[in-house]
Amino acid sequence: MFLAKVTGSVVSTQKVDEMVGQKLLVVEPLRVDEKKRDRLQGTGRTFIAVDTVGAGEGEVVLIVQGSSARFTPDTKTLPIDCAIVGIVDRVTVESDSIFNAND
Repeated sequence: MFLAKVTGSVVSTQKVDEMVGQKLLVVEPLRVDEKKRDRLQGTGRTFIAVDTVGAGEGEVVLIVQGSSARFTPDTKTLPIDCAIVGIVDRVTVESDSIFNAND
């Protein structure tokens, strides 16, 4: 499981039938700042993920990749390898809050 920030969306009018009606979002994985450990920072990579929880642009989310992306009731028949499975409220590292969605 990874932290990621939703940075955009994808619209695809031509796709396999199983994907019709699926919301596709662009996500950038995040990591804890290696030096100060006081913030999340982007990795510079980009993935397309199926949204299973109603996430929106700008939100920090939990993503799963590989076969784990098909372990939800909504994704078990989809040809995917990345899914959003949670919206993050807070991240704490070494007793310090480094992300809070309400801030």
